[in-house]
Amino acid sequence: MTKPAVNGPAGKCPADFDFFSQQTLNCPYEFYKVLQEQAPVYLLPGTNIFMVTRYSDIKKILKNTQTFSNNFTEQLKGPEPDPEVTAIYASAWQPVDTLITADPPRHRTYRTLVNKVFNASRVNAMEDYMRTIVHELIDNFIERGECDFIREFTTPLPVYVIADQLGVPRSEVKDFKNWSDSFARRLSQMATPEEQVEDAENIVAFQFYFAEMCDRRRKDPRDDMITDLVNTEIECPDTGEMRALNMEELQSLLQQLMVAGNETTTSAITGGMVSLIQNPQQMRDLQEHPELIPNAVEEILRMETPSSGLWRVVKKDAEIEGVHIPQGSLLMLRYHAANRDRDLFQQPNDLDIARENANDHIAFGQGIHFCPGAMLARKEMNVAFCALLSRLTNMQVDEEKSDLSYWPNIVLRGIKELHLTFNKR
Repeated sequence: MTKPAVNGPAGKCPADFDFFSQQTLNCPYEFYKVLQEQAPVYLLPGTNIFMVTRYSDIKKILKNTQTFSNNFTEQLKGPEPDPEVTAIYASAWQPVDTLITADPPRHRTYRTLVNKVFNASRVNAMEDYMRTIVHELIDNFIERGECDFIREFTTPLPVYVIADQLGVPRSEVKDFKNWSDSFARRLSQMATPEEQVEDAENIVAFQFYFAEMCDRRRKDPRDDMITDLVNTEIECPDTGEMRALNMEELQSLLQQLMVAGNETTTSAITGGMVSLIQNPQQMRDLQEHPELIPNAVEEILRMETPSSGLWRVVKKDAEIEGVHIPQGSLLMLRYHAANRDRDLFQQPNDLDIARENANDHIAFGQGIHFCPGAMLARKEMNVAFCALLSRLTNMQVDEEKSDLSYWPNIVLRGIKELHLTFNKR
């Protein structure tokens, strides 16, 4: 149980909010404030999920992997898996714990490998190539003076980048978005029964596609990430012997690279553009002083936090902020709330492109599970905003066509639809 509540903003208390409702998912900021003031460790009613919202508490939890485990694979299956869904998954490779759901020492083996794949020299060498993609995308709509921003820009940019790096031909990326959406929805655990079947079919289709791709790269190596993965040996976490990755491990790593490589970047650029349009003076400041864009990107990551929360499994009884957490409970570490914690960020709900501590955010997590694609995402965002702000002006949201509500997902946060009007600069 949580501590007794005291009066919060406008006399509200945590029980006045439904975390899973579309209304709260769209605008959770008052809920976050109430929780941080009254119940920073809050048992969501009717669940065994404790939501943690304070920045300092989350940072401590991220360091304690022995008590708070990343191994939530079983929880993704749900309490009573649907037989049809189970049968679909059984037709392909079964999940194994590599990065996001692995704890030390097993996690270290895979993280070392992925760090080599996402090394700084490789990402830095991609800047001109990213710039080419960005300007090609803008060329496709700039003469019209309007665009479907998500469909024409923020989705294809990271999808093309990660597909190119994996070695997937552009002609074969049409299914990438659907596959990625299904992985994201499964992680959130908010899919309807019909969506669970759709997600299972998409995930299995992804697996067979990449199994064939891995086999091709073993026979015909290229300069891409899949070649790196299939031809690199790792130290077996159990025996210490060197061996190649098996197909289950390859599938796990590839799905995480794909989702982390596009879903969150799409949401961050989209949300950042809406925030800048809603703050026209800051938009003008960035256009006049593009040297501020790197800090603005950090502020956008803080504000948007596209990976808005992530799970932890409680391995033994614990206590946080005086609240008893029984073994077997789930924690929802709410990064989105922590990045608006008033103890660290002044006026946290206001966009401030010159915020001095903007990069104190934990949008990419922290510690051993810090997102390995963070450098890639930052690079894409910087290149994207530099190009957009240099070529477009008077950007406005086309409110008749846009749906600025958020997808029903408690793990990943993304706007549904954004149409823009603008002038050529």
